[in-house]
Amino acid sequence: MQRIAFVILLFLTVVVQAQSQDSLRSVPSDSLRLERGQRVITIETYADRFNPRKAILYAAILPGSGQIYNKKYWKVPLVYGGFATTIFFIDFYQARYLKFKNELFQVLEADLDRSVSGFNEAQLRSIVNKSKRERDFFTIVTGFWYILQLVDAHVDAHLKEFDLNPQLQVRIEPMMENNPMTGRSTGLALKLKF
Repeated sequence: MQRIAFVILLFLTVVVQAQSQDSLRSVPSDSLRLERGQRVITIETYADRFNPRKAILYAAILPGSGQIYNKKYWKVPLVYGGFATTIFFIDFYQARYLKFKNELFQVLEADLDRSVSGFNEAQLRSIVNKSKRERDFFTIVTGFWYILQLVDAHVDAHLKEFDLNPQLQVRIEPMMENNPMTGRSTGLALKLKF
């Protein structure tokens, strides 16, 4: 009895799968069937919209141009603002590193107790090491910022493929509930409406 039930179940699975594949064959690969019996809507092909490879290539050649390609113009000042900030700090710590390194060499060569700035040898070594470490840190941050803008351009081009439901709403509203133990309670509720 179990074998017969298994064979029938297997047969039904094969028949249903064959029918679903036959119904998909009638729809072109760049089309979308909304529901059974309705018309078939052709959608724009992926290559005609936004190409993620092209977006990442543009962003790699000139930072911010991938965001322009994706028509996210408001992100360009953020990209260049990030680069300007990190380059400012690299320049600041490099100048500080060179200044105190020269003072350290002057203290070591002239065998002085204090430098022009009033720091002793141990303090100068600490300042030089910290300035070098901070300069190197901001150099790494600049590299990460470059990679982040590449990833942003690439992901944003991918997300252009997906259409959002205009009916989707997210709201934060005040809420009041009757709690049998304490009386009333208030708070915030996050409401999703599809």
